[in-house]
Amino acid sequence: MKIFKYTITPADHFELELPIGAQILTVQTQYGVPCIWCLVNPDLSTEIRRFRMAGTGHPINEDFTLIYIGTFQMSGGQLIFHLFEMT
Repeated sequence: MKIFKYTITPADHFELELPIGAQILTVQTQYGVPCIWCLVNPDLSTEIRRFRMAGTGHPINEDFTLIYIGTFQMSGGQLIFHLFEMT
């Protein structure tokens, strides 16, 4: 097992290709860029995982179960985003 970092682009919906069984540890910014850190087995095949990002006060109207990952800030705290995995 290893901890890998995945850079993400702020968007309402996005997908990541992660090793099967990857455990999401946290979402934070590094040098102003949002990233997800995951505990992975890099020797396993990959799967597509789907995510939902919403700013504070933005509507969330999804037909999927959302699992909260974390909250992060950008632009010196002017933008606050909340990340969920869609299952």
